[in-house]
Amino acid sequence: MKYSGIGGQAVMEGVMMRNGGKYAVAVRKPDKEITVDVKNTKDINNIWHKIPIVRGVVSFVDSLVIGLSSLMYSASFFEDEEPVDKSKLSEEELKKLERKEKAEMGGTLVVSFALALGVFFALPYFISLGLNKLVDSQALIAFVEGVIRIAIFIGYVAAISHMEDIKRTFMYHGAEHKCINCVEAGKELTVENVRNSTRFHKRCGTSFIFIVFIISVFVFMFISFDNVWLKLLARLLLIPLIAGISYEFIRLAGRYENKFVDIFSKPGLWLQRLTVMEPDDDMIEVGIASVEAVFDWKKFQQENEECFK
Repeated sequence: MKYSGIGGQAVMEGVMMRNGGKYAVAVRKPDKEITVDVKNTKDINNIWHKIPIVRGVVSFVDSLVIGLSSLMYSASFFEDEEPVDKSKLSEEELKKLERKEKAEMGGTLVVSFALALGVFFALPYFISLGLNKLVDSQALIAFVEGVIRIAIFIGYVAAISHMEDIKRTFMYHGAEHKCINCVEAGKELTVENVRNSTRFHKRCGTSFIFIVFIISVFVFMFISFDNVWLKLLARLLLIPLIAGISYEFIRLAGRYENKFVDIFSKPGLWLQRLTVMEPDDDMIEVGIASVEAVFDWKKFQQENEECFK
């Protein structure tokens, strides 16, 4: 496998694929036509993307914003209301609509992030407080808290995977992974080759989240405030640091092959069995369209021909 630098996510009935300063969202519309929207992103080669740990935090926030924007774009094709034809709007109306969309996206992002912190960090913490009367070791309590956190996350993913819409999104997640694996294995990007590629990938967002939870177990063991609320605040403030460390590991895992990386990648790859499902050929076609909109895979394979022999 040769690192390509491309990555993405599943959206509603589609795939978002990102490469450098561009990303494309390919969606299978209700009329079965594939539409592809390509956009430029902010400069990813600035100083903040070159500092270890810091670049992980910046990339995480950037990915959240682009990911939510891509989801909202894909969802717009399946709303009951008629989509707004922006070409018919005046410049002032267009700016007003864009401000409204940004406000809605910002609000959704804040609420979603707050809920995630509450469910996956605050809730396990408060549950673990019940052990204070039974156990003296704060490190052990922090470990149990981490186990509870991971259990809640796995349970949540397992539960939503049975919902039809989520299941289809997880299948598009599989199409995204398979397309990247096909390219990085040096195979021609065709439906047949993508179908025969593995659906698991070390750079997956699922693996990133799982690594965040694992690292948090060990980091939180060293928080020794006596005050309950100070201890919770410290946990929340340390999340960016943990995300930055996790990013560095995922980045390492995506670029290199060795036993250390393989061992620590296995839990995330195992969890992908719940979040990454086998796509059908129609979904694979959407994934291919998103890749080809932002990445010249033929040039990439020609330049790295020796790696694929």
